[in-house]
Amino acid sequence: MSRTLPGTPAADGFRMPGEFEPHRGTWMLWPERTDNWRWGAKPAQAAFVEVARAISRQERVTMCVSPAQFPNARRLLPDAVRVVEMTSNDAWVRDCGPSFLVNAEGEVRGVDWKFNAWGGLESGLYFPWDQDDLVGHKILEIEDVPRYAAPIVLEGGSIEVDGEGTLLATRECLLNHDRNPGLSPDELEARLAEYLGVSKIVWLERGVYNDETEGHIDNLARFARPGLVLLDWTDDRDDPQYAISLDAFERLSRATDARGRPLEVVKLPQPGPLYMTADEALGVDVVEGTQPRTAGLRLAASYVNFYCCNGAVIMPLLDERSDAQAAAILAQAFPRRQVVGVPAREILLGGGDVHCITQQQPRGRVA
Repeated sequence: MSRTLPGTPAADGFRMPGEFEPHRGTWMLWPERTDNWRWGAKPAQAAFVEVARAISRQERVTMCVSPAQFPNARRLLPDAVRVVEMTSNDAWVRDCGPSFLVNAEGEVRGVDWKFNAWGGLESGLYFPWDQDDLVGHKILEIEDVPRYAAPIVLEGGSIEVDGEGTLLATRECLLNHDRNPGLSPDELEARLAEYLGVSKIVWLERGVYNDETEGHIDNLARFARPGLVLLDWTDDRDDPQYAISLDAFERLSRATDARGRPLEVVKLPQPGPLYMTADEALGVDVVEGTQPRTAGLRLAASYVNFYCCNGAVIMPLLDERSDAQAAAILAQAFPRRQVVGVPAREILLGGGDVHCITQQQPRGRVA
């Protein structure tokens, strides 16, 4: 049984490792809600299967599935994927799952954040979110990993760490009044330091244009390794993403990390722009209180939303005009890993991509 710990991770000598550090495995949640995933979620389920299959060739994958969907998921998923029963509201384990931590002795613990569906009753994307808020605790229970109950609302996609004390985030998301309205920026920085073991926060202003998460960093800028940041980029000055990416590039180029090193920034071209088609919008059920899906909606597509697992980088295939170029840049950034592309438009239609539906568990032993 996982026990809830007093104190804070940093005080106990724990830090969040970079995603590129060795994994014990990957966690995922099965999609099924028809007001977010079109045509009964069957196309999305097929996409999730391909992501799970690609990762399972490198490390253990655990798919968490509702009781009603367990037989269907077990039939569709490879035998190498572990399937466990778990209730959730949707399938974004990056945001509602735990953040795993390690210490110098290789012990593993986890942070269970509060989750409010990206904005609570004011601007959240669905209601209720009560079962998603329990996912982090449930995963730590299954793995018997000691748990820190964080006192703040935070989604895993809103933070990016290099494992050496540096954190990237956007003000648009973390300082949004619909997350932690009672905290000042200084107080929030203190909580991030206490629960992630970071000592330097590099703030960017905004996330990818039209991202319904309100600016998650994992769609805009990611560490390939300490000192090297991959940034979503467009050369089109008329694209609304251009000013966002240019501002981020300038901030990153001026920044240093927690060890005082300058950051190298590599531009990763954005796909598209991509838009939801009328047929795609028609397949989504209309339910009051959930994010509407409409024809012509600009999709927050980004190759930065890749997932780094043992031995491979799983990248979303989104646009035939730019997929190969993005894969080549990722291969240079991750020279010791295979770049594996998976068709990801169905995931994008739901509001995220490959990184958003995965959560890494680092290698180590239970503390």
